[in-house]
Amino acid sequence: MPEQIRMCFLGDSFVAGVGDPAHLGWVGRLAARAETRGLVLTGYNLGIRLDTSGDVRARWQREVRRRFPGAPDNRLVLSFGVNDTTARPGGTRTEPEMSRANLDAILTGAVQAGWPVLVVGPAPIADQGQNERIRVLNDQFAAVCTVHAVAYIDTFAQLIAAPVGTAEVNAGDGSHPSTAGYERLTEIIFAPWWNWLTH
Repeated sequence: MPEQIRMCFLGDSFVAGVGDPAHLGWVGRLAARAETRGLVLTGYNLGIRLDTSGDVRARWQREVRRRFPGAPDNRLVLSFGVNDTTARPGGTRTEPEMSRANLDAILTGAVQAGWPVLVVGPAPIADQGQNERIRVLNDQFAAVCTVHAVAYIDTFAQLIAAPVGTAEVNAGDGSHPSTAGYERLTEIIFAPWWNWLTH
């Protein structure tokens, strides 16, 4: 594994770490933990609150190309989907088939550019009706990643059953966890993320 890696984390408010009083979220915690293992990581947090998969698709290449020089190891981590499933009159902010198409387009572009990519699936929130839509989209995103032979981390099933994270979401804004929830999310993500980096 190279000693220095540039990594863009693209996504929504969960990537940005909204709700974490330490302002680390899972992205900052991953980077801090990786450094204790000798990895010098230049991480770019490109999470934007309320972004859908379509919003990320519209901006990802412009954002990433500015941060990836001709260095030997540039990588992408994607995480979005919750905002796609938000109810709107007549449907949701992004219909499932378009969410899948957006992810497919980003993965296709990343693979063509030669950038290794990993996808972190969407997390549950306090709204049980929306959680059912998130669960379905989570499964669909996993299937898209399988087609592209891209690593996928399913956080939904583990977080939906985590009482600490669920309590924090319910006590907060109904969507985002606080310290313990982001620590739990980091625990779920770190091992497969590290395996992706080192193999």
